[in-house]
Amino acid sequence: MSSLRFAALQLLRFAWVQARCCAFAVTLFAGLAVSTVVDLPIARYDALLAYGLLATLTFRLLGLETTREVLLVAVFHLIGLVFELVKVRLGSWVYPEDALTKIGGVPLYSGFLYAAVGSYVCRAWRLHELRVFGYRPLATALVAAAIYVNFVTHHWLPDLRWPLAVALAAVIWRSHVHFTVGRHRYRMPLTMSFVLIGFFLWVAENVATFFGAWRYPHQMEVWRLVHPSKFGAWALLVSVAFVVVASWQARRGRLRPEPGEVPALVWWPGGGSGADRVAAPRSGQQVGGVTR
Repeated sequence: MSSLRFAALQLLRFAWVQARCCAFAVTLFAGLAVSTVVDLPIARYDALLAYGLLATLTFRLLGLETTREVLLVAVFHLIGLVFELVKVRLGSWVYPEDALTKIGGVPLYSGFLYAAVGSYVCRAWRLHELRVFGYRPLATALVAAAIYVNFVTHHWLPDLRWPLAVALAAVIWRSHVHFTVGRHRYRMPLTMSFVLIGFFLWVAENVATFFGAWRYPHQMEVWRLVHPSKFGAWALLVSVAFVVVASWQARRGRLRPEPGEVPALVWWPGGGSGADRVAAPRSGQQVGGVTR
């Protein structure tokens, strides 16, 4: 098989797994889109909350997410709601529609938008068999916590976004994510993964605001593109989701790669020798101390 054909096939396999990782988010966006064209018997935000709860239950019953993953996603829901309560109060964005399930101007369904990010990271960890090389848990967690806090405190104190971006890049500079595509293992710099996820979250935010999930001040009269600076904000905020999931995976022995595992670099999927393109683990093999 030629390197070009192999790369194309691997890219298609990667895209398919990524689509599966985004299943919960796609389900939420589908409900959001439908809610704009269907006459609902209750307020739209209330209906979206019920829809999100039903989607969560369905994913669990179908085995698409484990009980532990659902509980972890619930943590992201709470983290997101706290963030929303503060940011909406400060006027960063608004939820203009009425609903019974609004607290402080924030509909409870909004937490599902953060839960979708948590679901993506959890599913990617499982479906891609993620492991992280060179990860510094404490330093990364401290910077991620500071990033989360700064997105609130910058309304009163100096915005430390850029210094924190430099700090984040510094603590994860030598970190690589190892992941499986088909029968092969690859690695990607953790910094690159945060940037890529941040970009697609910015795209998703544009779709969400187009369907009226919330409104930024400049979108009140007519929908406009979300400011590109939000791309950078998401690239930073995704570190919070990563730290939470990584901490959970560490306790399960699924954080570090196998000793000596050196997969091919992700941007060179057809290259390298057999030594640096490692076959994916099979059932019964040990991965990160856990038998698959």
